[in-house]
Amino acid sequence: MIDIIKKLFYPIIAILDFITKYFKTVVFLTIVYFFVSSSNQSTINGESFEMANLQKIELVGPILSVDKVLQQINEAKKNDNIKGVLLIVNSPGGAVAPSVELAYAIKELRQLKPVVAYASGVMASGSYYASIWANKIIANPGAMIGSIGVIFQGTNVEELMETIGVKTQTVKVGKYKEVGTPTRAWADFEREELEKVINDTYDMFITDVANARKLKKENHTQFADAHIFTSGQAKDFGLVDEVSTLSFAQDEIIKLSKVKNPIWKKEDKFDKFLDKIMQEAVTNFSVLFTSGLKAY
Repeated sequence: MIDIIKKLFYPIIAILDFITKYFKTVVFLTIVYFFVSSSNQSTINGESFEMANLQKIELVGPILSVDKVLQQINEAKKNDNIKGVLLIVNSPGGAVAPSVELAYAIKELRQLKPVVAYASGVMASGSYYASIWANKIIANPGAMIGSIGVIFQGTNVEELMETIGVKTQTVKVGKYKEVGTPTRAWADFEREELEKVINDTYDMFITDVANARKLKKENHTQFADAHIFTSGQAKDFGLVDEVSTLSFAQDEIIKLSKVKNPIWKKEDKFDKFLDKIMQEAVTNFSVLFTSGLKAY
């Protein structure tokens, strides 16, 4: 009986045995494959060897950690061969600080070379903030734009804690130290403290949008106030420059960059694979566990 079971599962056992014995070799060969297949950052035309002169940077999903995108922006800044950058955005927004960090990184990049931001699906709140300093913002006809606002959310688990018999113990110094606590309803002075923070953050948001897009700040209830717009509506309010396709956006950055033979920088496939895994993990984690001040 045991022999029959062994024969039945022999193919699976053999595969697992091979992986166990040659795991390092398989990993090494996989890395080599990705490296070789994606390391061709240039194009060979006849006898000429031409380096990539345009770069695409993607901003996808909730904005929580932006280290990877900032790294790509900094690389584009330092690479003299790159003459223009296309920022492709499909994000609902996220945390305030990373969104602002991206916005000012794009602003600095724009001083060195042209940047076109393209809204492929959603360019809302924090992701719109990140895009405002691009030379041009182009939106897919079906994209959603706007939601220029700030929110602070928290839970109140006081009744749940009472039900299961859990009580908190707190030692604090500072009247406002428990602002945002989930263990009870917020006091009026705590809510006022939070409102002070989000109002100031909102003022910063609309000020930057107005300056970047050459809008009148006093009209913020029209173009901001967390309104959600279609691409056409966003263009009417001055939030985007054109409503068109990705192909149009690519042509626009080629035109602004004044490159005669556009060659796009290729992203490392292995890095892209790892980034996708990390992005999914961060997104799932953020949905379950994060709270606080967001530009959503």
